[in-house]
Amino acid sequence: MIIANPMYDVVFKRLMENDRAAKFFLSTMLGQKVESLEMQPREFTYEVDQKPISVRLFRVDFMAIVKTDEGETKKILIEVQKAMKQIDLMRFRNYLAEQYKKQEIIHHKKTTLPIITIYILGFPLPEIETACVHVERQYRDMINHAILDKKNDFIECLTHDSYVVQVLRITDRYRTRLDKLLSVFEQKNFIGDSEIIKEYEHETDDEGVKIIADILHHAGTDPETRKKIENEREANRTINAMIEAEKQEYLEKIEEKDKALTDSKKALSEKDKALTDSKKALSEKEKIITERDKLLEEQRKLIEKLLGEQKDNKDQ
Repeated sequence: MIIANPMYDVVFKRLMENDRAAKFFLSTMLGQKVESLEMQPREFTYEVDQKPISVRLFRVDFMAIVKTDEGETKKILIEVQKAMKQIDLMRFRNYLAEQYKKQEIIHHKKTTLPIITIYILGFPLPEIETACVHVERQYRDMINHAILDKKNDFIECLTHDSYVVQVLRITDRYRTRLDKLLSVFEQKNFIGDSEIIKEYEHETDDEGVKIIADILHHAGTDPETRKKIENEREANRTINAMIEAEKQEYLEKIEEKDKALTDSKKALSEKDKALTDSKKALSEKEKIITERDKLLEEQRKLIEKLLGEQKDNKDQ
């Protein structure tokens, strides 16, 4: 089956806008049943030569009601972000800060909701070799050195769990529900060099995977959607070229500053050497003057002695 690469914003947005696909994606990632979703997509544009260009850095926020393992239901915020470059770390932090400011009306009262973040990365993290990581928290009693099995709303609203997917580390493994979800993000078996569409070789034996695969298949074979993906790809190439140019300009400026600093240090070193030589010459000169004065004093004393002896001789 031919499917579109979900790492493109146009495609990923289409997935997340489908309620059934989004529920399957989130419930599989979280390992909890998602009972209802309210999507709040966020799109951003850059200005390049006075033309608005949509970037691949795409963010989707969900207001979700999930069912916990204990059978309880709770309302949470889920932030999904996708990025191809490691430079997006600060953007992740800024968005997260925005989420912590949000409040919702629950039971006629303003309430801060717990947050869960999901990051889909198009680049590998060198220290982490697995394709999917759950960064979870524990409550640890530091007095009695024990793990607490109860949670508190105050703490939950100030801390959060994170899920990180590294698409470049996804393998052919196809066993669990999570494996099957990740398989559609695998960056292999592309048709052509553009990495826009690929051959999906797995059996869609899971209803959720089938829903996602069908959406991706339509996106990959629909000429209008393909055109949008091509436009996004070209926009990304333009923006990446701009980033690389700015990076190169920055590195050149740093190199110029380093050279200027090196030249300045060299000039200062030469000046210090000249000053040291001057001090040494002055010291030698002072030494010569001292020796001369000593010699003159000895000559004076000798003359006085001779004059004294001549006087004594005359008196006799």
